[in-house]
Amino acid sequence: MQQKKQMSDSLLLGVVLTLAGGFQDAYSYNGRGGVFANAQTGNIVLLGQNLALGEWGTALRYLFPLLSFLLGVFAAEGIRSLCERVTRLHWRQVILLIEIAFLLAAGVFPESLNMVSNVLLSFACAMQVESFRKFRGIPCATTMCIGNMRSATEHLYRWIRTRDPEQKRRSAHYYFIILVFAVGAAVGALFTMWLGAPSIWIAAGLLLAGFLLMFSPAEQAAQEEP
Repeated sequence: MQQKKQMSDSLLLGVVLTLAGGFQDAYSYNGRGGVFANAQTGNIVLLGQNLALGEWGTALRYLFPLLSFLLGVFAAEGIRSLCERVTRLHWRQVILLIEIAFLLAAGVFPESLNMVSNVLLSFACAMQVESFRKFRGIPCATTMCIGNMRSATEHLYRWIRTRDPEQKRRSAHYYFIILVFAVGAAVGALFTMWLGAPSIWIAAGLLLAGFLLMFSPAEQAAQEEP
């Protein structure tokens, strides 16, 4: 039997989550001391650089978000296992609720507690990237771009070689998600400069919209996905 489509696999939800992902990265970098909430590669580079220079205190600004990201992935898997046994909510909805709570908390702390906010943001990002891995049946990331860029260009090359319309569709999908991420980052940078720390609540609002989208009839009727 063909599996029904889920809202958690829809492009609309992918757009909402990707806007939030771009917003969070711009927010943490511009408003929380130059740390990347989502792009942990950048944090690893800056961690290594500061360790090499003997800047131990500065290195901690990047180490703690990295560790928090790892814990977020671990927590997402634990929440998934728990929710499949004890709740009627879709486990991804529970993830979004926790993300929203963490983003709301991150917007409360002043600049003197940037590290705390970055730890919360990285944890939330990790849960999102672990829980939402594909849209329209295509594996895709909503919180970073490097994998999407590789996949977009790979499928573009295959389409040029074969003229297979599926390759074209997949390439366009990835490039569109990259564009959405860039829009989210641009909006995040502007609102961070304008509103400061509480601007992250806009990203929380986007996640809330995603949470509500998942109450669609199609989502409720669909079978669980692995």
